[in-house]
Amino acid sequence: MEHYVTLFDSLFLPQGLALHQSLQRHAGAYKLWVLCMDDTAYQVLQRLDLPNVALLALSDAETPELLSVKPSRSRGEYCWTLTPFTPALVFARDSSAQRVTYLDADTWFTANPAAVFADFDASGKSVLITEHAYAPEHDQTAVSGIFCVQFVTFQRGQGEPVRSWWAERCLEWCYALPDNGRFGDQKYLDDWPERFANLVHVSSNRAWFQAPWNVTRFAPSKATFFHFHSLRTLRNNRIQIASTAYDIPRQSLQTIYQPYLKDLETSFLQLRAVGFSVLPQLDQPRLNVWINAWWQCLKRWGVHILRMGST
Repeated sequence: MEHYVTLFDSLFLPQGLALHQSLQRHAGAYKLWVLCMDDTAYQVLQRLDLPNVALLALSDAETPELLSVKPSRSRGEYCWTLTPFTPALVFARDSSAQRVTYLDADTWFTANPAAVFADFDASGKSVLITEHAYAPEHDQTAVSGIFCVQFVTFQRGQGEPVRSWWAERCLEWCYALPDNGRFGDQKYLDDWPERFANLVHVSSNRAWFQAPWNVTRFAPSKATFFHFHSLRTLRNNRIQIASTAYDIPRQSLQTIYQPYLKDLETSFLQLRAVGFSVLPQLDQPRLNVWINAWWQCLKRWGVHILRMGST
C-alpha cells in the first residue's frame, strides 16, 4: 500500500477532494493522510468520511519549535514550514507505512503512478524528487528552484537524514521571498542530488509531472500527475483555471483541465451536501471574461475563468 500525505485548510477543500477522487480512480491500494490546517477543514472531512483517508489535526503536528516560528510566518509560509514534517507524522502513526509521498493539495493523478514508483525502486535510492522542467518562457529556476515540492517520497528510515535536514532548514527560514539562494521550502532541494547523492533520486521522466509552467513542452497523454498551480476559486462558484501568465494549450484543456473541472464540480456537491459553502481563494477575478458553464471554456481560446455548474 502506498501512503500519501497532504495539507490544506478549508479554503482548499475543493482541490483536496479532487485529489482524493483521482487517487480513488488511479492509485490502487493507498491511504491519503490529510493534515488539516484549520478546525473547519477537519470537521468537514470528518463529516464526509472519505474512503482511504486519515485525518491529522494541526495540533498533532505542532511542536514547541514550530509554534515558536508560527507568528512570524504567513499562512502559506507556515504550510511550507510544516511540509517536511508531514511524512514523519505518518511514519509515527502507522508502523506499516514503509514510504510516504508528500503531495500538494492542488495536484491530481491522471494515471496510475506505478511507473513512477517502479522508476524510484529501480534507483535503489530512498528519496524521490521531481523537476519543475520549466518551458523556456516560464523558467523560474533562479527564484523557485530546479525541483518542485509537489511529489516528494521518503522511505522509512533510510530517507530520514534528508527529511530531518530539510525540516531543520525550514524551521530556520521559510519565507515567500528570494533570499541568498533560498525560497520557501523549495530552493533547499536544489543541491540534494549532490548533498545526498546516495539517497536522492530525481524522477527520470519529466513528462510524468506536468503543470502550467511546462504544459507546452509535453503531450498531455504522457502525464501521470498534474499540478494545477494558480487555479483558484472565486466568488459566485467561479473558477480561475490558470494565471494569465500561462497559455494552456487546447489539447491540455480538453485532456486534463476538463476532467479536473468535473472533479471540482463533484467536490462542490460533496461540500454542499455536508453544509459547507465553498469560499473564494481570490477575492477579485484576474480576467474580465466570464462564461456560464465549465465546458464552454473549451470553445474559446485563451479563456481562463469559468463558472461551475448551477447544481
